[in-house]
Amino acid sequence: MSLTVSESPKPSARQPVLGARGNEGEEIFAAFDTRIIRRFGRFMAPYRWTMIGAVISILVFVAAQIAIPRAVGFAIATAAGAHHQPLGAVIAVFAGLVALHAVSCFFSDVLTAKLAQRVIFDLRRAMFSHLQDISLSFLDQTHVGRVMSRLQGDVNALQEFLEQSLGALGDLVLVVGIVVVLVSMNLRLGLLTLTVLPALVFIRSLWLPRVKATFRRARDASSIANGALAENINGVRTVQESQREAINFGLYEEKARENFDAQVASAWASGVMTPTVDILTGVAMAVVVVFGGEAVIGHSLDVGVMVAYILYVQRFFEPIRTLSMQYTTMQRAMAAGYRIFEVLDVPVTISDRPDALILDVPRASIELDHVTFGYKPGRPVLHDISLRVEPGQLVALVGPTGSGKTSIAALVCRFYDVWDGAVRIGDHDVREVTLASLGRTVAMVLQEPFLFSGTVLDNIRYSTTAATRDEVIAAAKAVSAHDFIMRLPQGYDTELGQHGGVLSVGQRQLISFARALVADPQILILDEATANIDSFTELDIQKALKVLFAGRTSLVIAHRLATVRDADQIIVLQQGRIVEQGGHDELVRHNGLYAHLYGSNYASFDDLDAEGLSTEFAGGT
Repeated sequence: MSLTVSESPKPSARQPVLGARGNEGEEIFAAFDTRIIRRFGRFMAPYRWTMIGAVISILVFVAAQIAIPRAVGFAIATAAGAHHQPLGAVIAVFAGLVALHAVSCFFSDVLTAKLAQRVIFDLRRAMFSHLQDISLSFLDQTHVGRVMSRLQGDVNALQEFLEQSLGALGDLVLVVGIVVVLVSMNLRLGLLTLTVLPALVFIRSLWLPRVKATFRRARDASSIANGALAENINGVRTVQESQREAINFGLYEEKARENFDAQVASAWASGVMTPTVDILTGVAMAVVVVFGGEAVIGHSLDVGVMVAYILYVQRFFEPIRTLSMQYTTMQRAMAAGYRIFEVLDVPVTISDRPDALILDVPRASIELDHVTFGYKPGRPVLHDISLRVEPGQLVALVGPTGSGKTSIAALVCRFYDVWDGAVRIGDHDVREVTLASLGRTVAMVLQEPFLFSGTVLDNIRYSTTAATRDEVIAAAKAVSAHDFIMRLPQGYDTELGQHGGVLSVGQRQLISFARALVADPQILILDEATANIDSFTELDIQKALKVLFAGRTSLVIAHRLATVRDADQIIVLQQGRIVEQGGHDELVRHNGLYAHLYGSNYASFDDLDAEGLSTEFAGGT
């Protein structure tokens, strides 16, 4: 499902954004889009024999449905003396048809459900796999709620369609079969019965435009409500800290109310056809009773045929009612299929080239060669950055928020590709090596730790599942995490909740730090890894880092000045440019931006206004 792109996107390139043309569900979809059906068919192809079995079962089921009313009419006529067949034989045939009807119904339901579940399983796997491969630039611009809506709601809509689509095929065959039987049994009565169809077609033509509009509105409102819910849950700590519960509840209630109104309107629109079909069924029944009864009295029609006609009329409108309701399902499925394939069509811009090399360097260096990069076209974040980190060197990146420190780290890990220039590990451009080997070479600890559901042991060896328990414990001890882990109820086997909710922020950071260390990378990147650690714990970590940095190429992104004094080289960034670089003492003597910050009372670069400093310290080295 991946699309390999051999060249980096230029500044003018744009990543697709879900719902970029407007609100989710804004597009108008045909009730039967052959393009979506063809693409969906590719997921069904591996299960063609299951599908063939389901179709055969449905056709047998339909044949039994068509035959049963005729058998009932024949039995009644036989009992009335109109036929001279043994009544027992007629009853036996009827019983056989009922049994065939039941068995074929069972197999059609089971095989259809099996087919639907297998296809949806493959579709979910494809979407999950693709979402892990697509570039972060796409996810940066896409609301997580809309992605979740496609993974859940849209896939469920396709599942519902698939489960009903084969049944719809059977309904179509049933309608055609009943029409043929009605006309063949009595041409005049059959044609009179079918006179209600033009009225049904006219009403349906008035109904379709309205139901399309209501379904679009319903899908739009559902997506917006899901997005608001996901956003509020992800930011619940900020919500509680800011005492925004009541305000956010009001905002969500408004979106939920809009969703409620849209869903109710959709239900009203969907429900219109059911009473309409019921009324037309009654009219057709009346036609059969009036004209058929007259024919029975006149002895031009036997009572068995009359009963069969009534049963056929009743069954004739049942599939029509079902097909009318399934139109709404098909409408939803086409819209859902469009949105699902829109996700699957997002190009994978960060991927292995066909001739990608396995990165294997004994002592890795990092080099940025005239790198220009940004997240949005025309708005570069880094401007012509050039720097080199020698093997085994510890280099610190400092500067105000928004100066480009984390962007440099992201480019080294190849979360994004540069616009211009190159990022090299050793002598290899990161775009020329496999992502797997790059991931084994570089480990990164983020400022905001993310832990997964599972045990402490599983989280520490998340990057390298082959790590032994002893290796995990050694890494935890190195970062002073062992003691608090052993105080947990089951120690390293303690189950962590979502995002590691049973641990403090500092403890979660230590776990993520141990995770990077147990992977034993050649390059270690710390994105303010000690930001959430208390001062006492930080002293222990600083001691461990001096040992752990030995022999590794290390890049430390620091906001606090106290964490960078011992770096071999300090890179001072401002507005995406290197304005100073050198050792701590050298930069203090230089009396530039770094010296100004160090000599002031600021504990962190984040305490400063980057724009306010840009005029006074616009130069660089």
